[in-house]
Amino acid sequence: MPALTLREVLSLDPVRASEPELLAGESALDRPVRWVHSSEVYEGANFLDGGELLLTNGFGLTDTDAEIRRRYVRELAARGASGLAVEVGRSLPTMPPEVTDEARRLGLPLLALHRVVPFVRITEAANRAIVARGLSGRSVVRPWGDDHTAALLADLADRAALNQPEVEARSALAGFHPGPGARLIGVSVHGAREVASVDRAVRLLGGASVLRAAFPGDVLALLALPAAVSGDPVRAVQEAFRTAADPGLTVAVGHAVEAGGGWLRWSDTLRAARTTLELALTVPAAEPALPEGPLVTSARALALERELTRGGVDANRDRLARLVQHTLGPLLAWEAAHPSDLVRTLEVHLRHGCSPTRTASLLHIGRQSLYQRLERIESLLGLEIDDPDLLGELLAAVCAHRVVRGMGAVRSRGLRTVA
Repeated sequence: MPALTLREVLSLDPVRASEPELLAGESALDRPVRWVHSSEVYEGANFLDGGELLLTNGFGLTDTDAEIRRRYVRELAARGASGLAVEVGRSLPTMPPEVTDEARRLGLPLLALHRVVPFVRITEAANRAIVARGLSGRSVVRPWGDDHTAALLADLADRAALNQPEVEARSALAGFHPGPGARLIGVSVHGAREVASVDRAVRLLGGASVLRAAFPGDVLALLALPAAVSGDPVRAVQEAFRTAADPGLTVAVGHAVEAGGGWLRWSDTLRAARTTLELALTVPAAEPALPEGPLVTSARALALERELTRGGVDANRDRLARLVQHTLGPLLAWEAAHPSDLVRTLEVHLRHGCSPTRTASLLHIGRQSLYQRLERIESLLGLEIDDPDLLGELLAAVCAHRVVRGMGAVRSRGLRTVA
């Protein structure tokens, strides 16, 4: 469906109520309008991406000379604005003739709004119409067709060219209204063909709202937890999915962001969830296997894996292999010749603060057997495991070893990973 045109924007009730008068650009009324902004800042052209209709009360044009006003119009045209609408009669008694002249010279539609109508009413009506017409006028070919929620989630996860008013309008169109102080958390679920597990988790969280959609093979969701919900929001979401998700599903939870922090924050948590899901599907888990049920992990649980593979898993393969060989070479040579589980033992021990009790419990072995393994590790590597100066290097190396092993397993099985 074609994008909303400037001519159609002028037909909207709030715009008609402002009694618009077209002073220039009659031949450009059928150009598409991607979005409608309002700004009283003279440098308003700087935040335009092209295709916007800019509304202003003219205050920034009152105390400037003719050449500055002409330059203002030129900058709007150069940025690809679809038009300029100026309220006249209050801050600006009449339209400056140089503004009209420059707009006519450049073919930029120029509107004089003779009646005061709150700009928020105009922008809300216009932007909702734009969203409903075709997702801000972009020609998007998507497998989910007219599913606006899926398209919005995909745009956020892909960090498409968006802006805050657009995201807010599209979220409202999908019925998503995060309240003041709400915390947003992105979630990606692999193995589900429908959103039932997400809906069950949301009910368990109580009071949460959600944007969710099913994609081929995966479900993507953005949860909003009200400010009144106390405690760790990431842990709360993980626990809800451990209860609600079906066995065999893999659930990755992003980090918590403030709903009022801007759309880039919304994008960050969704992207973190997707990256975490990819690692969860390709890299063996650091912890011993849990009882039958869904695998639920989080961006912070795989923070080290994400840092080691920043830029892509394959792009870091050689670097990680060198790190593993440099740090764990003698240990790997021993494991190649003797059946043992020393590398895994070392990682579990490091991840749990070098606590023998916790490590032995997780590995399901006695403390004496654990001490024997730790002594063997220290003997082979020629170091003390609990040396604070070595903890970072050792943990990075054992984590990198899992990543490298996971890449080999993916190649041999042909496992699909998320993009």
